[in-house]
Amino acid sequence: MKKPDIKTQIDGYADIQRENDILRKYALDRTVEKGAVAAAVNRLHPPGLELRVARIISETASTKTLRLVAADGGPLPPFQAGQYINVFVDIGSVRTSRPYSISSPPNQTAYYDITVRRMPDGFVSVYLLDEVATGQVLTSTAPAGNLYHNPLFHGDDLVFIARGSGVTPFMSMLREVTDRGLDRRIHLVYGSRSEDDIIFAAELRERAAHYDQLKVTMVISEPSSEGRDLTGFITAELLAEQVDDLGRKMFYLCGPEVMYKYVQAELARLDVPGRRIRIEVYGPPADVTAQPGWPDSVRAQDRFTVTLPDGAVFTVAAGEPLMNGLERTGRTLNTCCRSGECSLCRTRLTAGRVFHAPGAKLRKSDAISGYIHPCLAYPISDLELML
Repeated sequence: MKKPDIKTQIDGYADIQRENDILRKYALDRTVEKGAVAAAVNRLHPPGLELRVARIISETASTKTLRLVAADGGPLPPFQAGQYINVFVDIGSVRTSRPYSISSPPNQTAYYDITVRRMPDGFVSVYLLDEVATGQVLTSTAPAGNLYHNPLFHGDDLVFIARGSGVTPFMSMLREVTDRGLDRRIHLVYGSRSEDDIIFAAELRERAAHYDQLKVTMVISEPSSEGRDLTGFITAELLAEQVDDLGRKMFYLCGPEVMYKYVQAELARLDVPGRRIRIEVYGPPADVTAQPGWPDSVRAQDRFTVTLPDGAVFTVAAGEPLMNGLERTGRTLNTCCRSGECSLCRTRLTAGRVFHAPGAKLRKSDAISGYIHPCLAYPISDLELML
């Protein structure tokens, strides 16, 4: 005996069926548009990009800009000034990635510029600077990040404080403002080790000379001779002298970890509230063992075993992010920021303990359920992971 169709017994089902029949007869057929919305979303927010190196521009002795275009010749997804892309590379047997701020302005999407500085004991930066050539294709994430300007919340009176290659997201912002003639006041306070170390020096001076609402203050910590720039460090006294009306400004910081701690303390001396300070995520700390809460019994060189569900076992040093060890074994996690912010690399920890560096934005529910962010998680015991 055939079972009755239960849904036909639902009150109102017959009415809905009649309405569907009418719509099929008289309404427009939208089946030809199937997939159009998904295609539009994918163009704006693709899961990944293939980028061809169109040009390599020397900025300083230690810095180059890679101009990246879409490998298929099409337009690139739009982005907001201050965002970054995470670039994936294969170096030997290791597939890894690093996020780089886009230094080109968002008012064009023909290319993305990323500006790379050689890092001491660098891995990816050395490869990009010494091995990558024009014509080479790299893969990356779509643009991401939160260090962009929101006029509703951040106002139009901004101070950018940068050190070294931390100037790159600000370069995108001030290029957009000056190219488009936006009504926005910007004061860039840019610290460098020496005069020769200043990235975009000539362009910054030129734009400041031609745009009344842009002011650039260079601060050199190790000057080679007497010059036109300020010397020393970015102190509260220097900011009070150079930046007018401090109480009305929104401050953006980008640079190495040590700069954040120092400049935030100086801003506190000027009574700048935390809500008026925005900070770019900047990767793992140089020495995680110096961070508050690191267990005294664990040294950076101590090694712990990591066991995976497939039975694979390898060791990782306590002083390096767990993600690095996974990548050396050929296991590449989904990741974008490598700074604990995007949550894409979240992984289940089934046994053992890790130390999360400051900056890891671990949700309370993840912490309760045993999830970690391997990009900023450091082993402090033997571990078992579920990938």
